[in-house]
Order: sequence, then structure tokens, then C-alpha cells
Amino acid sequence: MASFAVSGTRLGVVRAGGGGGGGGGPAARSGGVDLPSVLFRRKDSFSRGVVSCAGAPGKVLVPGGGSDDLLSSAEPDVETQEQPEESQIPDDNKVKPFEEEEEIPAVAEASIKVVAEDKLESSEVIQDIEENVTEGVIKDADEPTVEDKPRVIPPPGDGQKIYQIDPMLEGFRNHLDYRYSEYKRMRAAIDQHEGGLDAFSRGYEKLGFTRSAEGITYREWAPGAQSAALVGDFNNWNPNADTMTRNEYGVWEISLPNNADGSPAIPHGSRVKIRMDTPSGVKDSIPAWIKFAVQAPGEIPYNGIYYDPPEEEKYVFQHPQPKRPNSLRIYESHIGMSSPEPKINTYANFRDEVLPRIKKLGYNAVQIMAIQEHSYYASFGYHVTNFFAPSSRFGTPEDLKSLIDKAHELGLLVLMDIVHSHASNNTLDGLNGFDGTDTHYFHGGPRGHHWMWDSRLFNYGSWEVLRYLLSNARWWLEEYKFDGFRFDGVTSMMYTHHGLQVAFTGNYGEYFGFATDVDAVVYLMLVNDLIHGLYPEAVAIGEDVSGMPTFCIPVQDGGVGFDYRLHMAVPDKWIELLKQSDEYWKMGDIVHTLTNRRWSEKCVTYAESHDQALVGDKTIAFWLMDKDMYDFMALDRPSTPRIDRGIALHKMIRLVTMGLGGEGYLNFMGNEFGHPEWIDFPRGPQSLPNGSVLPGNNYSFDKCRRRFDLGDADYLRYHGMQEFDQAMQHLEEKYGFMTSEHQYISRKHEEDKVIIFERGDLVFVFNFHWSNSYFDYRVGCLKPGKYKIVLDSDDGLFGGFSRLDHDAEYFTADWPHDNRPCSFSVYTPSRTAVVYALTED
Repeated sequence: MASFAVSGTRLGVVRAGGGGGGGGGPAARSGGVDLPSVLFRRKDSFSRGVVSCAGAPGKVLVPGGGSDDLLSSAEPDVETQEQPEESQIPDDNKVKPFEEEEEIPAVAEASIKVVAEDKLESSEVIQDIEENVTEGVIKDADEPTVEDKPRVIPPPGDGQKIYQIDPMLEGFRNHLDYRYSEYKRMRAAIDQHEGGLDAFSRGYEKLGFTRSAEGITYREWAPGAQSAALVGDFNNWNPNADTMTRNEYGVWEISLPNNADGSPAIPHGSRVKIRMDTPSGVKDSIPAWIKFAVQAPGEIPYNGIYYDPPEEEKYVFQHPQPKRPNSLRIYESHIGMSSPEPKINTYANFRDEVLPRIKKLGYNAVQIMAIQEHSYYASFGYHVTNFFAPSSRFGTPEDLKSLIDKAHELGLLVLMDIVHSHASNNTLDGLNGFDGTDTHYFHGGPRGHHWMWDSRLFNYGSWEVLRYLLSNARWWLEEYKFDGFRFDGVTSMMYTHHGLQVAFTGNYGEYFGFATDVDAVVYLMLVNDLIHGLYPEAVAIGEDVSGMPTFCIPVQDGGVGFDYRLHMAVPDKWIELLKQSDEYWKMGDIVHTLTNRRWSEKCVTYAESHDQALVGDKTIAFWLMDKDMYDFMALDRPSTPRIDRGIALHKMIRLVTMGLGGEGYLNFMGNEFGHPEWIDFPRGPQSLPNGSVLPGNNYSFDKCRRRFDLGDADYLRYHGMQEFDQAMQHLEEKYGFMTSEHQYISRKHEEDKVIIFERGDLVFVFNFHWSNSYFDYRVGCLKPGKYKIVLDSDDGLFGGFSRLDHDAEYFTADWPHDNRPCSFSVYTPSRTAVVYALTED
């Protein structure tokens, strides 16, 4: 039985700056949709809401309600948050236990096309590619302007198509129908009280700093605060100068008229914070909706920056966003470590130096990590403190816009690695304890803390959290013209156990039960509604290791709505295999891992991402070649058997992953040429909660950069690996094999160590044997005609031994082989991958 392994994707980190939780106890949880008091209902509407203002002291102010008791304001027909047992978990007597099904693979057969069976030399078909209550929260605020371009978010469907796609889901209909009913209820509530998802996701036009012809208005939702004042450079940080007023929904507000000369009361670029008297004491916080935050030299906490440049300084996009390609070839990048020099790189340098490289390599999308501001650099951008602010380490917001525009000019999509799965624990510069309570944006108590990632967990059942996160996704698409997202940590979101210490086996009971966080899944459905409705060309990729069924099925059909799942089991399998000699590799095991994915749900596959390169782990190149990479990568020096083996397998691993693993492919920058060593961010010693001290690296940038010069140097063996990766990307560009409809595995021979499969008009032949080369090796194929070599990993250009004649022509014979109607004979050298194309000339 195969399983979805849980990979460790985060470092446990100690925060720079303030940490720890604020005061206040966990809120009473009494409704399937948790509508905080700041956002409730018109007096005569929404009969199923529950008021829950987490941690807010004093009276809960609800239009039409007068009770001080949180629970007493609930109406009689409110559903409890937990689904009734009889509907959440189907009766085992009604559903045949998974373990008793005959020969069903680990991921259920009805929903997954598993292409790797135990028997050898079988013919198989690879997976087919199918293809705020605003009136109540902020009174008298101006309605957002309607854009000229019509944008429509379709209404919910009936959510029933998933049962046609996967009949095994019928046994979990109660849970899935409940999930869809919660989604529809949230959509109806948003339509009724916010004017629709479009208006609801424009929270940044109401909250935070907004500018009009008359002046600046600042609003902040902080129901736990007892008093608030806007402070900053503009008023010499005087807490008595600009005190704010609170409405009955916990929203604080202040309006600052323009100066006498017409200039804004707060100059662009000046520091601002909100000072609040909270249950945890007086504190200065960076506004939750801040658009820019910087760290002053020598200081630990960040400062919020009022960012509103004059029109002549604002970047104006010049180039249209590219259309979404059929197959994604993603170059995963981190701006800060994208320079060959030991320093923090900039948006501008990445735009001018790295983007042309990505284009030349043949990738059609760049995925950028660590965009949302994070105070701790070594968190790799995953401990976000300021969700609406692009990281100031790399430059200004205008610099980021210029980068994205340049990518669009080159025809590259720009995807953002967005973090909505958790937030930084920091209290000085993040959302944690923002209004002095533990439950402002997050769950209270243990549920609100991720013990492994040392971070806070959002309460996705809170109305204002929904507004905040949906608006955040909209902001990056609207303001910066990102072309989509890779959602981080989705497995952690969808389950209350966060996927920790859980081995998902594919049993559907693991996905649809009490461990499922229905609120979080509903949020993911809503955000995918938003993305695909308002930005139909945008891409949504979810990082899910669990294999959640329906993950990549449209929301209206009952799915979660992602376009792609990140195929996380593949890199884990390669690390497992690399810990043993390739003499023991099983061809069927490799094929099974690469093809074991859910029917009709697209995957982005990868051999290694940033996770496999972090300190404490090794890149594939380093697993293969280790310390020999330091002394034997120069072409003017003799190679070693370890280097020869490593270079050969590095190319084969990447091509077989791209060839069989999914409909999209991802590579972390530098890994295309076998970047040596690991990634280690500059850091000092850290004191851990248990009292021990983790040594630092003396704040060194030596391993926090990308040595692109190694891949470019034609006198080093790295260059050959880079040339092969480039050829691999251009081959996919020309033939589109990742999304071709014709896909067929004809051979996975354990004794020969050979894998052969067809994708489109291409035939892939992999010989993983460490010493055996085969003459006149018969290769089965579907289409008759003449074949020629279009990619050869043994080419001298790629660091190989040039054992094949690229001018040779291969003619098929009417000789059935491996259950294919035609075949041709080839020479397949040891440890090589060769791709043959049907030609017409």
C-alpha cells in the first residue's frame, strides 16, 4: 500500500522581536459560521448567525440585540460548529471498509488513475489529463468604484458532480454535502450582507489607510482595545494628538484632513503605528492592513510605513499579463538569495539579471517566495508579520511592480507563494495579540498555535478573518498583477492535526471526519471562487501532502477548487531512494510514485524544491556526489565514478519526474545545474524554549545565495547539467508532452532497470542500470513511422559520453511489443535517458 508521506516543510524558529501570546481567553465557539460582533446582520436578516467577539471585553454590540451574553444572542436554529456525528462520519456498516477492498491501491481506485501495478512489463494508461456586513462595520463609508472591466463570480452550483467523478465519495456524502452547505451558506451571507464576494474582498478600500480628496482616513478592527490613537512621525508620536473613536462593532476610526496647502496630513514614507490600551497593557502595533513596513538599522521590530507615493512616482504597468499556458514550467525563486554575491539581492537586480535567465532556460512561470513581509529572514518568508506589505528587504513596492511587469514582457507568469496557513508569533510587528487578546485573528488556546512551526493559526470561521484573507489574496492580484498563487501549508489548514505525525494512506475516512477543519476548507473554496471568478487566467496551486479527494475539482462541482496540487510525495520518494544504492531501485516503485495521483486532478511535480535544500538536508546533487563536488567538477580534471554516476542520475531523475509526474513541473533556482551545498540563512545563536541554544553561523550569507556563475561556466561540469535542464524545458515547450492526451507506460522492467513510456508523439526510454547497455533493445510504440532522437542525456553537451548517433533514424516495424502495435530497436546505454520523436521528414 502506498502512502502520502508527510514532509517537514518548516524550520522551527525562534522569532526576532516580540513573541508570545496576548491575554484573553478563547472565545466560545457556538456556530458553524462565526460572525464576530463587528460584522453581523441587518436587524431583519440572517437568522442563522452567531455573535462571537473573541476576547472582546464588555458588551457585545449587535444591531437588534441587547444581551451581554455571547451565547444568548444566538438564535434557536443555529447549527453547532461540529457536524453531528451521524452525518460527519458515515456508519461503518453502511460503507465497506477500505482495507477489505480487493487490490485497491492506497489512494482509492475510483478517484485515482494508478499506473504502476506490481507486475512487470505491463501495458497501462497513464492518468488522463482532463483537461461586512460593511454597512454595519464601517458606517457611511464610500462604496468602492466599479471597474470598467466586468467581473463576475458565478453563483454556487449544486456541488454534486464530485459523486459522478468519484463514486467512492458516495460513502461520505453526509460530510461532503455538509461542507458544501456551509460554503453555500457563507456565500449567501456574504451576498446578503456585503453585496457579494467581489465587494467583500475589497476590504483594503475600507480598512487601513484610505485617501480621498479631503484627507486620510484610518480604520482598524480591534474589538479588544479599550482606547486607540494613531501615532507616528507626523504627530511626533503624541498619543493624545490623534485619538480614535470606536463604533459599536469594534472598529476604530480617525480622519485627518489635508494640510492647509493641500498636502496630506501624513507624509508619504513616514512611520506610523496604532497605540492601544488593551487587556494586555498599552502597546504600539503596526496597522494590520499596512502596505509597507521596514526595519530601521539596529532595531528589532519593524515600523509601519504610510505608503502613498505621488502619482509621478507610482509605477505604471506597461505590459499585459500573459495567458495561462497549458502546462506550467515553474522556476521557484527567492529574491533575497538570488545573487551570486553573499548579500540580500533586490527586486531590481532580480528583474534585470535573473528573469532573462529564467526565460532563456525555457520556464514559463516564476514562483516567488517570501514576498509578504516577515521579520525573521531565516523563516524563508513563512512567518508573515505584515500580510499586505511586500518585503522591504528587497526594495520598494514600485520595484516589485517593475519586476512583475518585466516578467510579463518576457511572457512569464508570476506566481506568489502566499501564506494563509499561519502567521508569525510576533506581537510587536505582527497580528499576534494585536488588540491585546489571544483570539483576535486566531483560534484561542492550543488550537491557535502550531507547535512545530511556532506560529499562530487563523480562525477561518471568523467573518473578519475571512474579509482579511480574501482581501489579501485580491490585493496581490489587483495591485501587483500577480498571475496566481501557490498556497502554502494547505494540509495544515484542512486538518486540525495539521498533517503532523500522520501518514495518509488514502483511506477516505482520513479526509472526511472530525479531524477535518470544515471552516478552513470553506475558506479555500471561497478564495478559489474569488480567484477564478474575478481573474479567470489566474493559477491556484495548493501545497497538499494528504491527497485530499476533490482538491482540484471546481467549487461548483463540489470540490475545493484548486487548479493544481503540488505533488509532494515525489521528492520524498527521491530522498528515500537516494539513501540507498541505485542497484536496489525498483522501477515499478518509481513509476507508481510518479503516477499515483487523483483522477482528473492536475499536479505540479518536482524532484526537489527549496525544502530539500534547507540546512540539515541535501540537494539531490549533493546526495549523489557529496564532497566530490568540491574538487572534481572542473572539466580539466579527471572525473570520479561518483561524479559520473551523480551527473547521469541527476539528469535522469529530473526528466522522469517531468515526464511522468504531472501536468506541471517545478524547479527551485540553482537546482537545474546541481547547486552544491544547502541553504543556510544568516543567523546568530538562538535560545530555544527548552533553554538550549542553537548555534548560529555568524550571520553569514555564504550559503544564502545562488552561484549562477557555476552553471554558466563552460569549463565546469555544472554547465552540462544546466544545458540539459534547458533542453528539457524547451522539449516540453515544443511538444507539450506534460499535457498530451496520449499517455502510455509500456515497460518497467526490474531486471533490465528500464522504463519506457509514450507521451504524445514522444517515446521516452530510461535505462537506470549502472553498467548494462543494451543493443537492439526493442521499444514498443503506438504510431508507425520514423523516429529520431530529440533529447539524449548522454550527449557530450550535457556532460555525457556521446554514445549515441543523433543522425540515426529509427523505423518502426509491424512487430507488436509490450502490447503496443508497433516497435523499433535502439541502443540504450547504461544510466541514460533518451527521447524519440515521430518525425514526418
